[in-house]
Amino acid sequence: MNNNPMPSAQAPVTRNHVLKAENLSKQVSSPEGSLTIVDDVSLAIDAGESVAVSGPSGAGKSTLLALLAGLDLPTSGRVLLEGQDLTQLDEDGRARLRAQRVGFVFQSFHLLPALTALENVMLPLELAGRSDARRSAAGEQQRVAIARAFVTRPAVLFADEPTGNLDTVTGARVGELLFELNAHAHTTLVLVTHDRELAARCNRVVRMEAGRAL
Repeated sequence: MNNNPMPSAQAPVTRNHVLKAENLSKQVSSPEGSLTIVDDVSLAIDAGESVAVSGPSGAGKSTLLALLAGLDLPTSGRVLLEGQDLTQLDEDGRARLRAQRVGFVFQSFHLLPALTALENVMLPLELAGRSDARRSAAGEQQRVAIARAFVTRPAVLFADEPTGNLDTVTGARVGELLFELNAHAHTTLVLVTHDRELAARCNRVVRMEAGRAL
């Protein structure tokens, strides 16, 4: 009698991987020669999971995020987003996929500049004599950026130092919003952060050093 499990027993696990990196490397040219920024990184992230990427400055965290999001192409290896190989798509194809399935939140907010969100939010605070007008407004601006990123219900939200420009209290509020939306929308959250408390709230932490995931 064959006691081996059926091959299909592993299928649900495979389908749950919304994002997968396979032997991902990125090299760039420098005056000293070729420089490896991301070095043979492999990881699989499940739908709805929250993952923090941490490590010292220059470890390759933001470059890894850009590769996972299809904003940059690896020198070798590949990235699968919902089963689609980003390295096999041209720039237009990657842009379409990002527009449909990916959200972004960056440290500098990246809001549209037609009207300055920061100035609009600051104005009533300044009129009220609030000395912390700029810091409070920056928190509100980041909350707008997060809400915008979630409005299309992306499969994955990438956040690069989302609380980096904020004070402790405002950063905590922004963190609350990120995890609230992650839970309610079942959107996978991948964030680069130096904030240990924010990282600790994620399902797991991927630590990077010298381009490698430990």
